[in-house]
Amino acid sequence: MPSTPVSPLQAEVNRLRLELETLQANNAVEPIEIGNYLLARLEQLKVTKIFGVPGDFNLGFLDLVEDYRTIDWVGNCNELNAAYAADGYARVKEHSIGVVLTTFGVGELSAMNGIAGAFSEMVPVLHLVGVPSTVQQGSKAVLHHTLGDGRFDAYLKAAENITISQGLITDKETAASTIDRVLTDCITKARPVYLTLPTNMVFERISSERLKIPLSPAWPLNDPDIESFVVEEIMKLATSAQDDMVILVDACVIRHGVRDEVNDLVEKTGFPVYAAPMGKTAVSETYERYGGIYVGSVSHPEVKEKIESAKLILSIGSVKSDFNTANFSNRSIPSRTVELHSDHTKVQHAVFPAIGMKQLLPRLTARLEACSVAARNIRIPDPSAVVPKENNEIITHTWIWPRMGKFFRPKDVIVAETGTSYFGILDIPLPEKSVLLSQMLWGSIGWTVGSTLGAAFAVRETGLNRTILFIGDGSLQLTVQELSVMLRHGLKPIIFVINNGGYEIERCIRGRHRKYNDISNWKWTGLLGVFGDPSMSQSYTVHTKTELSALLDSASFAEAGKIQLVEIMMQMHDAPRALKLQSSA
Repeated sequence: MPSTPVSPLQAEVNRLRLELETLQANNAVEPIEIGNYLLARLEQLKVTKIFGVPGDFNLGFLDLVEDYRTIDWVGNCNELNAAYAADGYARVKEHSIGVVLTTFGVGELSAMNGIAGAFSEMVPVLHLVGVPSTVQQGSKAVLHHTLGDGRFDAYLKAAENITISQGLITDKETAASTIDRVLTDCITKARPVYLTLPTNMVFERISSERLKIPLSPAWPLNDPDIESFVVEEIMKLATSAQDDMVILVDACVIRHGVRDEVNDLVEKTGFPVYAAPMGKTAVSETYERYGGIYVGSVSHPEVKEKIESAKLILSIGSVKSDFNTANFSNRSIPSRTVELHSDHTKVQHAVFPAIGMKQLLPRLTARLEACSVAARNIRIPDPSAVVPKENNEIITHTWIWPRMGKFFRPKDVIVAETGTSYFGILDIPLPEKSVLLSQMLWGSIGWTVGSTLGAAFAVRETGLNRTILFIGDGSLQLTVQELSVMLRHGLKPIIFVINNGGYEIERCIRGRHRKYNDISNWKWTGLLGVFGDPSMSQSYTVHTKTELSALLDSASFAEAGKIQLVEIMMQMHDAPRALKLQSSA
């Protein structure tokens, strides 16, 4: 995903030029080490951080990384957290990719849960693995980090299930084309890719001529005749619906780079727009025609009625997972639904392969714009959240999330752990140009800590505002080490730790009073002092509404001049409205 949008036609021209360069490659022209060739490509993709853990099979490449002027090495505490960080970095820095570097075997297997999450949630991440030399692999040497049986493809076979494309660098002649192919797949398909770099290939020199041609997403061109037919079919449905149409946006609007096209559609047509949970912040939640979150039976009644009674639903980039649809309770009736996806379009019961939304949306907007006068007369629900008046000082989920809504600022990046935090923040409209990160489909608890690290780096580079993490005490215990990396690099997130004595989301599902949902209670306010210089951080514990409100209203706290951790004491068995409904379903 280059910083400057590239047309599908230009992308195809670039691809063909690269193929020609492969045939004409001349190693005498500006030779460059294979490792530096890869770094140059990452620089072109606006990558400035590489996450990971050093290991003997990647140390040679790390020498090049450390000496590279525009890319920094971020040493993580373990490979799993590094993969989470690369995921968070890519989500915030939408026109780039995340990169995680591991060593062969032990390192790459440790990272695979994080890579699988990025695959599940469609996040472009390069998993780069330093591997033994081609000579060692060819002789099937019994090396450390192997399974002891001479199989050097065992980890590749595992990676094939959780990456969209794989590349093995085995010789000088094909190294550049292998790198380019894998990176192009990553930015085109918005999924993780896997690339191995043998120790004896890192410093081999190849032609740098291909670097003159930028990589670009190779989006296929829509067939113009079929696309025209699809537009006409949608317009027939829109006419029949007499402008009673709603727009429902979801995760793939973000993942497949159509925010601008969708915003153009909703602003020019004026149709009411709602978001599925995974699509939260895909459109501005301060936009006057935004009506809130639709999540099937868990939705607020008025939102549910507006969506499910509409004569036509224009669904853009939907992900039909259980949590995203409240256990599949979304009432998406095919006879009155049009679905736009990155690689196909569905109009009622008819599916049109290879008609992608990137090119279809502008044509559809041009036609639907004529409906704008009538569309703007359709009433929408008020999505605002009011802080309730509760006659006690207990910090409850009913109170805390609307109260937090008043603390958020435009361009904040908010990271919400899968659990009480994410379900609590669903109903809270977020400010202009804010970003919400969550992992609702993969749902690996502890993901948010590493993701916050990556996000905080991306926030620095993109001109966004604060990085704010909400996480439960149970989830934080899985990946807490990355707080030390945040301190080492001078990052300044605000971390809210919900202390309710264990895994509350699990208690909502099963085992309300079971010991397996309990955890050890840590001294949370002492953590930052253990992990780094105490003068670079500040920690708090709040027990009451008054204490929390006073902290949120403090100018010095809100300015986030240093990393801050806030332990929020909450009652066991209290949970947000949406989580209670979801778990009961």
